[in-house]
Amino acid sequence: MVRGKIEIKRIEDVTSRHVTFSKRRKGLLKKAHELSVLCDAQVAAIVFSQKGRLYDFASSDMQKMIERCEIHRGEYFGAERLQKQQYVQDLKNEMAITMDKIKLLQLHCRKLMGQDLDSCSVEELKEITTKIEKSLTIVRSRKAKLNEDRIEKLKAEIVAEREVLNDKSRLRQMFEEQPLWIQSRSLESEKSAPSCSCGNMNLSDVETDLSIGLPQSRV
Repeated sequence: MVRGKIEIKRIEDVTSRHVTFSKRRKGLLKKAHELSVLCDAQVAAIVFSQKGRLYDFASSDMQKMIERCEIHRGEYFGAERLQKQQYVQDLKNEMAITMDKIKLLQLHCRKLMGQDLDSCSVEELKEITTKIEKSLTIVRSRKAKLNEDRIEKLKAEIVAEREVLNDKSRLRQMFEEQPLWIQSRSLESEKSAPSCSCGNMNLSDVETDLSIGLPQSRV
């Protein structure tokens, strides 16, 4: 009958844990012995129980195997330690080189600002002058370009404002002037009006009474 796989976790029951420890410990030491015999290997196993009791197995002298293990560990970790130390030293060297470059750049910037020029030779001063003049040319060119762009923008804004004002003026004139069809109608009414002799007619002479039927003669 095939045994099912058990979950590898801490056994909570104390009795079961002690029984399992005893069985597994014996199996471990047995496997270590078989490995040393079958493969002609030097094998050492050290086990401490929960209460601190020691159980061990060694295919040869345990002390010599422990010393050999310490030597191997020292060589392995020593090489790793040397590698780390070399890496740290490389970082320090790179940092020192970077700091030197930063100092040179700071000194160069101060010289361009007109500071720390006492140690400069004539050739160095000429070189600094050339660089400053070149920088000024670039700065002035950029400044002129920005001013031109600003002027063009202002001109465009002025033209747009003028167009808006002209549109407003045309609209105002359109609303204030009398339409042509109204002017022509007024002219026609003037032409068809009675002569000036009727100008003295009183409004009281006009008959305004409303009557239905045949007109009657006035008395």
